[in-house]
Amino acid sequence: MAKLVNRFEPAFMEQSYVFEAVKGMAITSRQFLRNLFGRRDVVTVQYPEVKHPYTPRFRGRHLLTKRDDGQVRCVACMLCATACPANCITIVAAESSDHDIEKYPSTFEIDLLKCIYCGFCEEACPCDAIRMDSGVHSVPTGNRRDQKFGKINLLELAKLSTASQGGEFRASSHEGTAHGRGEH
Repeated sequence: MAKLVNRFEPAFMEQSYVFEAVKGMAITSRQFLRNLFGRRDVVTVQYPEVKHPYTPRFRGRHLLTKRDDGQVRCVACMLCATACPANCITIVAAESSDHDIEKYPSTFEIDLLKCIYCGFCEEACPCDAIRMDSGVHSVPTGNRRDQKFGKINLLELAKLSTASQGGEFRASSHEGTAHGRGEH
């Protein structure tokens, strides 16, 4: 059994949308004149001079960490590139002359235009080589080439990593916690 629906038939003024267009222009004009001559509650920020502070959760641009001897901490295991849902990380591995290190990345490149800043690369890295805790916002550029950050760009913000090499998990350091987070 079908249900009969009563349809609303708009009047001529509502059909022509003239009244609604005039209402919209009135709101726009009132806001413009209020900001021009009246109160200064403008929501526009004069960006280069005035910057809003980032939230504490803002991670920022990627960076690579270094070992104590100054070499890049990455061992070219490709886990970050595998975990990346945007496929924006490209790594080319090379053999290391150091006998303690099997491989190192001869090329490590991140395409920031493809990156969705999800942090999966940071979570997948077993040796704390890639991080997103720089607090630096990616600057817009005029061409795509400048948004591909290589190993040199990523090491500009480099930090010494405090994690043990190899990403060993020590259960004794996480006593009383669930998955590394404090229980609440």
